[in-house]
Amino acid sequence: MPEKYDVLIIGAGIAGLYAAMNLPESKKVLVVCKDIPWECNTFYAQGGMTTALNEADIPLHVEDTMAAGAYHNDIEAVEILSRTSLETTPDLVSRGMKFDTGPDGNLLYTKEAAHSTERIIHAGGDATGRYLHYFMMVQNKHMLQRNTLVYDLLIENGRCYGAKATVNYQPTTIYADDVIIASGGVGSLYAYNTNSRTVSADIHGICVEKGIELADMEFMQFHPTVYVETPYARKLLLTEALRGEGAHVVGEKGNRFLFDYDERGELASRDIVARGIFDYKRKTGEKVYLDFSMFEEKWFAKRFPNITQTFGALGYTFPRDRISISPAFHYSNGGIKTDINGCIEGMEGLYAIGEVARTGVHGANRLASNSLLEGVVFAKRAVEHLLSKEKSVAQIPVFDKDYGNILHKDNDKKYKHQLRKIMWEDIGIIRTKAGLHEAKNLIYDMKNREIGRLLRLRLNTASAIVEAALARKESLGSHYIES
Repeated sequence: MPEKYDVLIIGAGIAGLYAAMNLPESKKVLVVCKDIPWECNTFYAQGGMTTALNEADIPLHVEDTMAAGAYHNDIEAVEILSRTSLETTPDLVSRGMKFDTGPDGNLLYTKEAAHSTERIIHAGGDATGRYLHYFMMVQNKHMLQRNTLVYDLLIENGRCYGAKATVNYQPTTIYADDVIIASGGVGSLYAYNTNSRTVSADIHGICVEKGIELADMEFMQFHPTVYVETPYARKLLLTEALRGEGAHVVGEKGNRFLFDYDERGELASRDIVARGIFDYKRKTGEKVYLDFSMFEEKWFAKRFPNITQTFGALGYTFPRDRISISPAFHYSNGGIKTDINGCIEGMEGLYAIGEVARTGVHGANRLASNSLLEGVVFAKRAVEHLLSKEKSVAQIPVFDKDYGNILHKDNDKKYKHQLRKIMWEDIGIIRTKAGLHEAKNLIYDMKNREIGRLLRLRLNTASAIVEAALARKESLGSHYIES
C-alpha cells in the first residue's frame, strides 16, 4: 500500500513552503517539487514583496491593486490581501526573515510601477525571492521530496485522495487527506518567458481534464523589461524596481517614448509598458533599451547586486552600459478558480494557492510585487481552513488508470517548440481574432497527434487560454485584442 499523508503540498515555492511552515509538526506532511527545490519562480523573484504600511495604507493599496487590474478584481480578496499583510509581514520578520533595513534598523521600502507610495520590502537588494525561499526552506519542519513530477490527481465523486507522480522517474501513488496545489503558473508555454523551467502548466491541464474550473486565463502578464538575447528558454528579468528607482526606457536615439503611451511613462502598469515597448519596436524596427546612466555606481552595485553580477558575467558594466530589452511572459493572473480560503468549489480535500490559483486578487493585470504577498496570505488562509474543518474518514477508491508509462513520446519536443511559438505569436501581448482562431486550430491538431501525457496537459492549458481569449471580445488589462 502506498504511503498516506495528512497533507500533500505540490510545489515548494513561497506558497507551498509558507503553508508547510504553518502546518504543525504533529501533521504528517509531504512537500514535493518537480526538480531541485530552488528551481521555482519564487527563487527568481527580484523586486520585493508588497506590504501595507499600516491601517491607513490599506485603502490606497487596494485602490492601486484594483486600478492595475482594470477593476476586474474581486475587491473582497484584494482587501484580505492588503489587511493580512499586517499579520504576515511581522510574522516573517519575527521568525527571522532579514529584509533590507536602513541605518536605523527600520525596513527599507521601495516603489514600483502603478504603486502610489513606497510599500515594497526587499532582501539582498534585488534578490528578495532567493532570500525568502532559503529562509522558508530552513523554517520547513516537514519532509520535502525533490524530483517528483505530478501527472494526475486522484479524484472521485468530488473528493481528492492524492496524486500520481514519478519520483526519481518511477511511477508512484501518493495518498493524502488534503492536497494543496502550489505549483505555480504557465511560463514554459511561451517562447519568451522569465519563469523557472519547471513551470509548465501540467496541473492546470489536469484540472481541465477533471472538470475543475480555470478562470481569467486570458489575462497573461508580460514583463516589460527582459533581456531575451540568450539561448535559454528562461530569459533574464530586469526588475521593476529599476524603473521604480528611476531607470529610463529609451529608443535607439535615447528618446523616452513611453510617455506617448501613458502620462506615467516608465511607471505605468505593466500591461501598458509592455504593449508600448512591443508596439514601438513593431512600428519603428528599432531596438529598445533600459538606461541606468543616472545612477551612481556604488549605490547601484549595493541596491542591485544580483543584476550587477549576472550581467557583469555577460560583459555588461552597469550602470554605465544600457541594455536591450523586450517584453516576455511573466505571470498568469488567472488559474484554478478558488474562494478566499483557497478552496475549490465542489471539491473536498483540494486547495490551490499562489500563482496556480485565481483568487480574484489580480484581476486583469497584476500589480507589481503583489505575487509574493498573495502566496503568503492565501497559504495562511488555506492552512487555517484545513486545520479548522472536521476530519472525515473516507475509503480510498481504486485508481487503476495510470499514465506513468506514456509521459513522453518521440515527437513531443518538436510539438512543444511549435506550441511555444504559437503562444508567443498568437496568444501574446497583442492578439487578433484571426490569430486566436489559428492558434485554436493548431492546438487542436497537436492534441490529435501521437503525443505523451505531459504535452497533452500543456495543450489542455493552452486550449483554456485561447478559449478564454476568444470569449473576451473587448480589450481589458493584459488581454489586448486588435480587430
